Amino acid sequence: MSTGLSPQAAAAGLLAAFVGFASSFAVVLKGLTTVGASPAEAASGLMALSVAMGLCAIVLSLRTRMPISVAWSTPGAALLATSAAVDGGFAAAVGAFLVTGALIVVAGLWRPLGRAVAAIPAPLANAMLAGVLLGLCLAPVKAVAQMPVIGLAIVGVWAVVWKLKRLYAVPAAVLVMIASVMLTTTMPAGAIASLWPHPVLIAPRLSLAAVIGIALPLFIVTMASQNIPGMAVLHANGYRPEPGPLFWKTGVFTLLAAPLGGHAVNLAALSAALCAGPDAHPDPHRRYWAAIVGGFFYIVFGLLAGAASAFIGATSPILIEAVAGLALIGAFANALTNALAEARDREAAAITFLVTASGLTLFGVSGAFWGLVAGGAMLALTRWRT
Repeated sequence: MSTGLSPQAAAAGLLAAFVGFASSFAVVLKGLTTVGASPAEAASGLMALSVAMGLCAIVLSLRTRMPISVAWSTPGAALLATSAAVDGGFAAAVGAFLVTGALIVVAGLWRPLGRAVAAIPAPLANAMLAGVLLGLCLAPVKAVAQMPVIGLAIVGVWAVVWKLKRLYAVPAAVLVMIASVMLTTTMPAGAIASLWPHPVLIAPRLSLAAVIGIALPLFIVTMASQNIPGMAVLHANGYRPEPGPLFWKTGVFTLLAAPLGGHAVNLAALSAALCAGPDAHPDPHRRYWAAIVGGFFYIVFGLLAGAASAFIGATSPILIEAVAGLALIGAFANALTNALAEARDREAAAITFLVTASGLTLFGVSGAFWGLVAGGAMLALTRWRT
Protein backbone atom coordinates (compact mmCIF):
# COMPACT_ATOMS: atom_id res chain seq x y z
CA MET A 1 0.00 0.00 0.00
CA SER A 2 1.48 3.36 -1.08
CA THR A 3 1.79 6.10 1.54
CA GLY A 4 3.69 8.68 -0.53
CA LEU A 5 2.84 12.28 -1.31
CA SER A 6 0.10 12.80 -3.89
CA PRO A 7 -0.85 15.95 -5.84
CA GLN A 8 -4.29 15.84 -4.19
CA ALA A 9 -2.81 15.86 -0.69
CA ALA A 10 -0.34 18.61 -1.65
CA ALA A 11 -3.16 20.79 -2.97
CA ALA A 12 -5.22 20.25 0.18
CA GLY A 13 -2.25 21.16 2.37
CA LEU A 14 -1.54 24.35 0.42
CA LEU A 15 -5.21 25.36 0.58
CA ALA A 16 -5.37 24.68 4.33
CA ALA A 17 -2.28 26.80 5.00
CA PHE A 18 -3.44 29.67 2.79
CA VAL A 19 -6.93 29.77 4.28
CA GLY A 20 -5.62 29.42 7.83
CA PHE A 21 -3.06 32.21 7.44
CA ALA A 22 -5.07 34.65 5.31
CA SER A 23 -8.24 34.26 7.37
CA SER A 24 -6.79 35.23 10.72
CA PHE A 25 -3.31 36.77 10.58
CA ALA A 26 -4.96 40.20 11.01
CA VAL A 27 -6.56 38.96 14.24
CA VAL A 28 -3.17 37.82 15.52
CA LEU A 29 -1.46 41.13 14.72
CA LYS A 30 -4.32 43.08 16.29
CA GLY A 31 -4.20 40.97 19.45
CA LEU A 32 -0.43 41.26 19.89
CA THR A 33 -0.39 45.04 19.37
CA THR A 34 -3.30 45.51 21.80
CA VAL A 35 -1.33 43.92 24.64
CA GLY A 36 1.66 46.14 23.96
CA ALA A 37 3.70 44.70 21.08
CA SER A 38 5.51 47.12 18.81
CA PRO A 39 5.13 46.56 15.05
CA ALA A 40 8.47 44.72 15.02
CA GLU A 41 7.48 42.57 17.99
CA ALA A 42 4.08 41.79 16.44
CA ALA A 43 5.76 40.73 13.19
CA SER A 44 8.17 38.58 15.19
CA GLY A 45 5.26 36.96 17.03
CA LEU A 46 3.43 36.24 13.77
CA MET A 47 6.58 34.70 12.30
CA ALA A 48 7.25 32.63 15.43
CA LEU A 49 3.70 31.28 15.48
CA SER A 50 3.71 30.38 11.78
CA VAL A 51 7.05 28.61 11.94
CA ALA A 52 6.21 26.85 15.23
CA MET A 53 2.87 25.52 14.05
CA GLY A 54 4.35 24.47 10.71
CA LEU A 55 7.14 22.52 12.38
CA CYS A 56 4.74 21.06 14.96
CA ALA A 57 2.37 19.82 12.24
CA ILE A 58 5.23 18.21 10.33
CA VAL A 59 6.64 16.51 13.44
CA LEU A 60 3.29 15.22 14.72
CA SER A 61 2.08 14.06 11.30
CA LEU A 62 5.30 12.19 10.51
CA ARG A 63 5.34 10.59 13.95
CA THR A 64 1.70 9.46 13.98
CA ARG A 65 1.15 9.02 10.21
CA MET A 66 -2.09 10.94 10.77
CA PRO A 67 -3.09 14.38 9.39
CA ILE A 68 -2.39 16.36 12.57
CA SER A 69 -2.97 19.98 11.57
CA VAL A 70 -1.71 22.70 13.90
CA ALA A 71 -2.73 26.36 14.07
CA TRP A 72 -2.35 29.45 16.19
CA SER A 73 -5.14 30.17 18.66
CA THR A 74 -7.45 32.52 16.76
CA PRO A 75 -9.91 32.79 19.70
CA GLY A 76 -6.87 33.46 21.88
CA ALA A 77 -5.77 36.28 19.57
CA ALA A 78 -9.29 37.71 19.71
CA LEU A 79 -9.07 37.54 23.50
CA LEU A 80 -5.86 39.56 23.38
CA ALA A 81 -7.47 42.07 21.01
CA THR A 82 -10.17 42.82 23.58
CA SER A 83 -7.86 42.86 26.60
CA ALA A 84 -6.59 45.95 28.36
CA ALA A 85 -2.87 46.67 28.37
CA VAL A 86 -1.28 45.04 31.41
CA ASP A 87 1.29 46.48 33.78
CA GLY A 88 4.72 45.55 32.50
CA GLY A 89 3.78 45.95 28.85
CA PHE A 90 4.39 43.29 26.25
CA ALA A 91 7.05 41.64 28.44
CA ALA A 92 4.31 40.78 30.94
CA ALA A 93 2.13 39.46 28.12
CA VAL A 94 5.01 37.23 26.97
CA GLY A 95 5.31 35.95 30.52
CA ALA A 96 1.61 35.08 30.36
CA PHE A 97 2.16 33.28 27.02
CA LEU A 98 4.83 31.14 28.70
CA VAL A 99 2.44 30.29 31.53
CA THR A 100 -0.20 29.33 28.94
CA GLY A 101 2.28 27.03 27.20
CA ALA A 102 3.22 25.44 30.52
CA LEU A 103 -0.45 24.86 31.36
CA ILE A 104 -1.04 23.19 27.98
CA VAL A 105 1.97 20.92 28.61
CA VAL A 106 0.65 20.01 32.07
CA ALA A 107 -2.85 19.40 30.66
CA GLY A 108 -1.35 16.90 28.23
CA LEU A 109 0.84 15.16 30.80
CA TRP A 110 -1.42 15.31 33.85
CA ARG A 111 -4.90 14.03 33.13
CA PRO A 112 -6.67 15.69 36.11
CA LEU A 113 -5.94 19.14 34.68
CA GLY A 114 -7.16 18.11 31.25
CA ARG A 115 -10.34 16.73 32.84
CA ALA A 116 -10.76 19.93 34.86
CA VAL A 117 -10.67 22.03 31.70
CA ALA A 118 -13.14 19.70 30.02
CA ALA A 119 -15.35 20.00 33.11
CA ILE A 120 -15.80 23.77 32.72
CA PRO A 121 -19.50 24.10 31.87
CA ALA A 122 -19.81 24.42 28.10
CA PRO A 123 -22.35 27.27 28.32
CA LEU A 124 -19.89 29.40 30.30
CA ALA A 125 -16.89 28.61 28.09
CA ASN A 126 -18.90 29.41 24.96
CA ALA A 127 -20.38 32.55 26.49
CA MET A 128 -16.91 33.81 27.41
CA LEU A 129 -15.71 33.14 23.87
CA ALA A 130 -18.74 34.94 22.39
CA GLY A 131 -18.10 37.92 24.65
CA VAL A 132 -14.48 38.03 23.57
CA LEU A 133 -15.45 37.92 19.88
CA LEU A 134 -18.29 40.46 19.99
CA GLY A 135 -16.13 43.58 19.76
CA LEU A 136 -14.28 42.42 16.66
CA CYS A 137 -17.47 41.14 15.03
CA LEU A 138 -18.89 44.68 15.28
CA ALA A 139 -15.90 46.08 13.36
CA PRO A 140 -17.31 45.44 9.84
CA VAL A 141 -20.34 47.59 10.71
CA LYS A 142 -18.09 50.35 12.03
CA ALA A 143 -15.90 50.12 8.92
CA VAL A 144 -18.92 50.66 6.67
CA ALA A 145 -19.90 53.69 8.78
CA GLN A 146 -16.41 55.23 8.76
CA MET A 147 -15.24 54.28 5.25
CA PRO A 148 -18.42 53.46 3.29
CA VAL A 149 -16.91 52.69 -0.12
CA ILE A 150 -14.08 50.42 0.99
CA GLY A 151 -16.07 48.98 3.89
CA LEU A 152 -18.99 48.03 1.64
CA ALA A 153 -16.62 46.56 -0.95
CA ILE A 154 -14.98 44.31 1.65
CA VAL A 155 -18.27 43.21 3.22
CA GLY A 156 -20.00 42.81 -0.15
CA VAL A 157 -17.29 40.60 -1.64
CA TRP A 158 -17.17 38.55 1.55
CA ALA A 159 -20.95 38.00 1.43
CA VAL A 160 -21.03 37.04 -2.26
CA VAL A 161 -18.10 34.62 -1.99
CA TRP A 162 -19.54 33.22 1.24
CA LYS A 163 -22.70 32.36 -0.67
CA LEU A 164 -20.74 30.65 -3.45
CA LYS A 165 -17.92 28.98 -1.49
CA ARG A 166 -17.74 29.76 2.21
CA LEU A 167 -14.14 28.58 2.54
CA TYR A 168 -12.84 31.37 0.31
CA ALA A 169 -14.94 34.22 1.73
CA VAL A 170 -12.41 35.69 4.15
CA PRO A 171 -9.37 35.31 1.82
CA ALA A 172 -11.43 37.14 -0.83
CA ALA A 173 -12.17 39.93 1.66
CA VAL A 174 -8.45 40.12 2.48
CA LEU A 175 -7.61 40.53 -1.23
CA VAL A 176 -10.17 43.33 -1.59
CA MET A 177 -8.76 45.07 1.47
CA ILE A 178 -5.21 44.77 0.10
CA ALA A 179 -6.27 46.10 -3.31
CA SER A 180 -8.15 49.01 -1.72
CA VAL A 181 -5.19 49.96 0.44
CA MET A 182 -2.75 49.73 -2.46
CA LEU A 183 -4.97 52.10 -4.48
CA THR A 184 -5.59 54.63 -1.71
CA THR A 185 -2.52 54.54 0.56
CA THR A 186 1.12 55.40 0.05
CA MET A 187 3.08 52.46 1.38
CA PRO A 188 6.33 53.06 3.30
CA ALA A 189 9.43 52.55 1.18
CA GLY A 190 10.45 48.89 1.24
CA ALA A 191 7.40 47.78 3.24
CA ILE A 192 6.53 44.98 0.86
CA ALA A 193 10.06 44.41 -0.39
CA SER A 194 11.41 43.61 3.10
CA LEU A 195 10.31 40.02 3.14
CA TRP A 196 12.97 38.57 5.41
CA PRO A 197 11.78 38.29 9.03
CA HIS A 198 13.46 40.03 11.94
CA PRO A 199 12.98 37.93 15.09
CA VAL A 200 12.74 39.99 18.28
CA LEU A 201 13.61 38.22 21.53
CA ILE A 202 11.47 39.57 24.39
CA ALA A 203 12.58 39.04 27.97
CA PRO A 204 9.45 37.76 29.77
CA ARG A 205 8.13 39.30 32.94
CA LEU A 206 5.81 37.42 35.28
CA SER A 207 2.87 39.48 36.47
CA LEU A 208 -0.01 38.17 38.57
CA ALA A 209 -2.47 40.41 36.74
CA ALA A 210 -1.24 39.11 33.36
CA VAL A 211 -1.36 35.50 34.53
CA ILE A 212 -4.96 35.88 35.74
CA GLY A 213 -6.17 38.21 33.00
CA ILE A 214 -4.35 36.74 29.99
CA ALA A 215 -2.79 33.33 30.70
CA LEU A 216 -5.78 31.60 32.31
CA PRO A 217 -8.45 32.79 29.82
CA LEU A 218 -6.02 32.14 26.94
CA PHE A 219 -5.44 28.59 28.20
CA ILE A 220 -9.18 27.94 28.59
CA VAL A 221 -10.21 29.26 25.15
CA THR A 222 -7.29 27.47 23.49
CA MET A 223 -8.20 24.14 25.04
CA ALA A 224 -11.99 24.51 24.76
CA SER A 225 -12.15 26.20 21.34
CA GLN A 226 -9.17 24.69 19.54
CA ASN A 227 -7.66 21.55 21.04
CA ILE A 228 -10.88 19.74 21.95
CA PRO A 229 -12.65 20.57 18.62
CA GLY A 230 -9.44 19.62 16.80
CA MET A 231 -9.60 16.17 18.36
CA ALA A 232 -13.28 15.93 17.45
CA VAL A 233 -12.49 16.61 13.78
CA LEU A 234 -9.87 13.86 13.77
CA HIS A 235 -12.30 11.43 15.40
CA ALA A 236 -15.00 12.31 12.88
CA ASN A 237 -12.64 11.30 10.08
CA GLY A 238 -11.70 7.99 11.66
CA TYR A 239 -8.43 8.92 13.40
CA ARG A 240 -7.94 8.07 17.07
CA PRO A 241 -4.66 9.57 18.30
CA GLU A 242 -3.95 9.74 22.02
CA PRO A 243 -4.84 13.35 22.98
CA GLY A 244 -2.33 13.81 25.80
CA PRO A 245 0.86 13.67 23.67
CA LEU A 246 -0.67 15.99 21.07
CA PHE A 247 -1.62 18.54 23.71
CA TRP A 248 1.71 18.62 25.51
CA LYS A 249 3.70 18.81 22.28
CA THR A 250 1.70 21.81 21.09
CA GLY A 251 2.38 23.27 24.52
CA VAL A 252 6.12 22.80 23.99
CA PHE A 253 5.95 24.66 20.68
CA THR A 254 3.98 27.41 22.44
CA LEU A 255 6.82 27.71 24.92
CA LEU A 256 9.32 27.96 22.05
CA ALA A 257 7.31 30.65 20.23
CA ALA A 258 6.49 32.78 23.29
CA PRO A 259 9.88 34.51 23.78
CA LEU A 260 9.62 35.73 20.18
CA GLY A 261 6.09 37.09 20.77
CA GLY A 262 3.85 34.12 19.86
CA HIS A 263 0.80 33.63 22.08
CA ALA A 264 -0.37 30.00 21.61
CA VAL A 265 0.00 27.00 19.29
CA ASN A 266 -2.71 24.32 19.28
CA LEU A 267 -4.53 21.69 17.25
CA ALA A 268 -6.42 23.10 14.28
CA ALA A 269 -10.11 22.60 13.55
CA LEU A 270 -10.87 24.14 10.13
CA SER A 271 -7.58 23.16 8.50
CA ALA A 272 -7.84 19.78 10.23
CA ALA A 273 -11.09 19.21 8.36
CA LEU A 274 -9.38 20.14 5.08
CA CYS A 275 -6.44 17.82 5.64
CA ALA A 276 -8.21 14.90 7.36
CA GLY A 277 -11.20 14.60 5.05
CA PRO A 278 -11.61 12.65 1.81
CA ASP A 279 -10.83 15.74 -0.27
CA ALA A 280 -7.19 15.38 0.84
CA HIS A 281 -7.06 11.81 -0.51
CA PRO A 282 -9.47 8.86 -0.83
CA ASP A 283 -7.02 6.71 1.14
CA PRO A 284 -6.98 7.76 4.83
CA HIS A 285 -3.44 6.42 5.16
CA ARG A 286 -2.12 9.03 2.71
CA ARG A 287 -3.85 12.11 4.08
CA TYR A 288 -1.13 12.88 6.59
CA TRP A 289 0.87 14.33 3.72
CA ALA A 290 -1.70 17.13 3.46
CA ALA A 291 -0.89 18.24 7.02
CA ILE A 292 2.85 18.00 6.29
CA VAL A 293 2.54 20.17 3.16
CA GLY A 294 0.33 22.59 5.09
CA GLY A 295 3.01 22.83 7.78
CA PHE A 296 5.67 23.55 5.16
CA PHE A 297 3.64 26.41 3.69
CA TYR A 298 2.93 27.83 7.13
CA ILE A 299 6.69 28.13 7.55
CA VAL A 300 6.91 29.89 4.18
CA PHE A 301 4.13 32.31 5.12
CA GLY A 302 5.87 32.93 8.43
CA LEU A 303 8.93 34.15 6.56
CA LEU A 304 6.67 36.80 4.98
CA ALA A 305 5.46 38.06 8.35
CA GLY A 306 7.60 41.20 8.24
CA ALA A 307 6.01 42.38 5.01
CA ALA A 308 2.53 41.48 6.27
CA SER A 309 3.06 43.47 9.45
CA ALA A 310 4.45 46.48 7.58
CA PHE A 311 1.49 46.45 5.24
CA ILE A 312 -0.95 46.21 8.16
CA GLY A 313 0.85 49.10 9.85
CA ALA A 314 0.17 51.34 6.86
CA THR A 315 -3.50 50.38 6.73
CA SER A 316 -6.40 52.01 8.56
CA PRO A 317 -6.92 49.95 11.74
CA ILE A 318 -10.69 49.74 11.18
CA LEU A 319 -10.15 47.86 7.90
CA ILE A 320 -7.93 45.30 9.62
CA GLU A 321 -10.50 44.90 12.38
CA ALA A 322 -13.26 44.56 9.78
CA VAL A 323 -11.51 41.67 8.04
CA ALA A 324 -10.78 40.07 11.41
CA GLY A 325 -14.42 40.48 12.40
CA LEU A 326 -15.66 38.83 9.22
CA ALA A 327 -13.31 35.90 9.90
CA LEU A 328 -14.81 35.46 13.37
CA ILE A 329 -18.55 35.80 12.66
CA GLY A 330 -19.00 32.05 12.29
CA ALA A 331 -17.13 31.35 15.51
CA PHE A 332 -19.17 34.02 17.31
CA ALA A 333 -22.47 32.57 16.07
CA ASN A 334 -21.52 29.04 17.09
CA ALA A 335 -20.30 30.14 20.51
CA LEU A 336 -23.42 32.20 21.25
CA THR A 337 -25.73 29.42 20.04
CA ASN A 338 -24.01 26.83 22.22
CA ALA A 339 -23.90 29.21 25.19
CA LEU A 340 -27.66 29.75 25.19
CA ALA A 341 -28.75 26.27 24.12
CA GLU A 342 -29.57 24.98 27.63
CA ALA A 343 -32.53 26.83 29.16
CA ARG A 344 -31.51 26.16 32.77
CA ASP A 345 -28.05 27.68 32.25
CA ARG A 346 -29.15 30.58 30.05
CA GLU A 347 -28.98 33.33 32.69
CA ALA A 348 -25.52 32.28 33.85
CA ALA A 349 -24.30 32.17 30.24
CA ALA A 350 -25.83 35.59 29.53
CA ILE A 351 -24.05 37.07 32.55
CA THR A 352 -20.75 35.55 31.44
CA PHE A 353 -21.25 36.97 27.94
CA LEU A 354 -22.23 40.47 29.13
CA VAL A 355 -19.43 40.83 31.68
CA THR A 356 -16.84 39.57 29.20
CA ALA A 357 -18.10 41.82 26.40
CA SER A 358 -18.30 44.86 28.68
CA GLY A 359 -14.55 45.39 28.64
CA LEU A 360 -14.51 45.42 32.44
CA THR A 361 -11.05 45.52 34.00
CA LEU A 362 -10.56 45.11 37.74
CA PHE A 363 -7.18 44.99 39.47
CA GLY A 364 -5.58 44.90 36.03
CA VAL A 365 -7.45 41.68 35.13
CA SER A 366 -9.51 41.59 31.92
CA GLY A 367 -13.22 40.96 31.59
CA ALA A 368 -12.85 37.41 30.26
CA PHE A 369 -11.79 36.20 33.70
CA TRP A 370 -14.46 38.17 35.54
CA GLY A 371 -17.07 36.91 33.09
CA LEU A 372 -16.26 33.34 34.04
CA VAL A 373 -16.31 34.26 37.74
CA ALA A 374 -19.68 36.03 37.51
CA GLY A 375 -21.26 33.36 35.34
CA GLY A 376 -19.86 30.58 37.51
CA ALA A 377 -21.29 32.20 40.62
CA MET A 378 -24.71 32.53 38.98
CA LEU A 379 -24.57 28.94 37.75
CA ALA A 380 -23.68 27.68 41.24
CA LEU A 381 -26.51 29.71 42.75
CA THR A 382 -29.00 28.43 40.18
CA ARG A 383 -28.06 24.79 40.66
CA TRP A 384 -27.90 25.12 44.45
CA ARG A 385 -31.40 26.64 44.48
CA THR A 386 -32.63 23.83 42.27
